[in-house]
Amino acid sequence: MDLDLQGKTVIVTGGASGIGAGITEALAEEGAHPVIIARRRPDADWLARHGADFVMAELSDDAACRAAIAQVRDRHAAVHGLVNNAGANDGIGLDKGPDAFRVSLNQNLVHYYTMVHLLRDDLRASRGAIVNITSKTALTGQGGTSAYVAAKAAQLGLTREWAVEFLPDAIRVNAIVVAEVMTPLYDRWLHSLPDPDAALRRITSRIPLGRRMTTAREIADCCLFLLSGRASHMTGQWLFPDGGYTHLDRAIGGD
Repeated sequence: MDLDLQGKTVIVTGGASGIGAGITEALAEEGAHPVIIARRRPDADWLARHGADFVMAELSDDAACRAAIAQVRDRHAAVHGLVNNAGANDGIGLDKGPDAFRVSLNQNLVHYYTMVHLLRDDLRASRGAIVNITSKTALTGQGGTSAYVAAKAAQLGLTREWAVEFLPDAIRVNAIVVAEVMTPLYDRWLHSLPDPDAALRRITSRIPLGRRMTTAREIADCCLFLLSGRASHMTGQWLFPDGGYTHLDRAIGGD
């Protein structure tokens, strides 16, 4: 299926690792021009292999975001898509206090708004699309991670808000709600536990479809669909490529 992304510039924040890297690689395969904005420079060979551009920026710094978008405009004629992806579950719970809570929101939420604010005219000109990568914790809770959950819940609300605001411009805005996805960061967390294999078995036993983790590529494929014209009448939607984790009874098919 031709997704009509050939030659189109798509910005992916945090697009050099984990889910973001999967999205970048999938965009490259479709002939798009992925532009990664992140705080760490990825491997040069990896960038070259996928024909990806890179702009270094600390996304929690508004001035750095403005400078990064200026660089993108200098290098590319138009921006057709934005994938808000960067962030991490930093474990800021009720015990950490309001100062840490605010810092976490700046790291995980505010740059989603900043990037859309800065790119709104670019996306209007190209009639582009926005995809917000968020988390099932916004709907299920997790415990011990108040700030991250607040950020992710806000991203879902902003998806609906921006979908309404951009209706006159034909800019589509959707969200992907991520559950259990195997990434290098997730793998490192597993191996910080006393028995990683047992922990993984426990987690996958709760994923109804296939009793397995979702892959980064499955998230990427969903993201590319939302960025493409094939999703031409979808806006304000939250998609759950999670094997039924969030909405199905996790006991279905269990032993």
